[in-house]
Amino acid sequence: MCLNGGIKLICPICSGRLERIENSYVCPERHSFDIARQGYVNLLPVQNKHSRSPGDTKSMLMARREFLNSGFYEPVCSDIAGLVNKYKPSEYPAAVDVGCGEGYYTEKIAGLCNAEMAGVDIAKEAAKMSCSRSRDILWLVATGSHIPIEDKSVDVITAVFSLFMNDEYARLLKNGGIVVEVSAGSDHLKELKSIIYDEVFPQNKKQSDFSDNFSLLCEYDRRFEITLIQNQLKALLAMTPHIHRINREQSERLEALDSLELTVNYKIRVLGKGRG
Repeated sequence: MCLNGGIKLICPICSGRLERIENSYVCPERHSFDIARQGYVNLLPVQNKHSRSPGDTKSMLMARREFLNSGFYEPVCSDIAGLVNKYKPSEYPAAVDVGCGEGYYTEKIAGLCNAEMAGVDIAKEAAKMSCSRSRDILWLVATGSHIPIEDKSVDVITAVFSLFMNDEYARLLKNGGIVVEVSAGSDHLKELKSIIYDEVFPQNKKQSDFSDNFSLLCEYDRRFEITLIQNQLKALLAMTPHIHRINREQSERLEALDSLELTVNYKIRVLGKGRG
């Protein structure tokens, strides 16, 4: 775990500065958080949990790793990295990937953008898996609405297919910092949806509103096509919420396919804090 000091952790209980002492992070009030054997730090207090094991399950995370490692979403990574490098306020930014999952995008962004990186996810299994991607990234178990990082200490926040947290992002970012947000577009995976649902209704997805803390620097609607064979389709389905809604008949319909061409459609935007 290699940190140069740009990302400053705070205690999730009292908000005091956390300092590393051997294999733990400790605040002035002596609240202590051990670094797990795999390398992550659990900074999610029980009172911030809404279930015993919040976030994605291990099986969803494994499916996501299998699919993403195949490289189908590489254009999304390149798009994010290009915008971070265009708008980042410093050459070596302190960056946080919120809702990092098993770490695919986090690792790519860190390498392509020369960033000191932290990945944050509410699922402990996600943090465990992420550690195998890189020990040079600070992996944290925490909720996106209460990120245990000091006010105004972050240059870049990335949020890839995760919720937009307006107030929390404004708190974390330095003036001049940026948020790069990716969300699903209206036509995202429409061909898959048409197979697993009896009816697919037209959608006009919009990104979340943002406050006066931010200004819109750019926004784009992107799309490209991918062709998946059967095992890749299963991995894609298993990493999405659609896996919980598909019935037996729809599953058999999907399994009868040798391959399927899919539309990847996403919206990406850059918001700047204190940039007019």
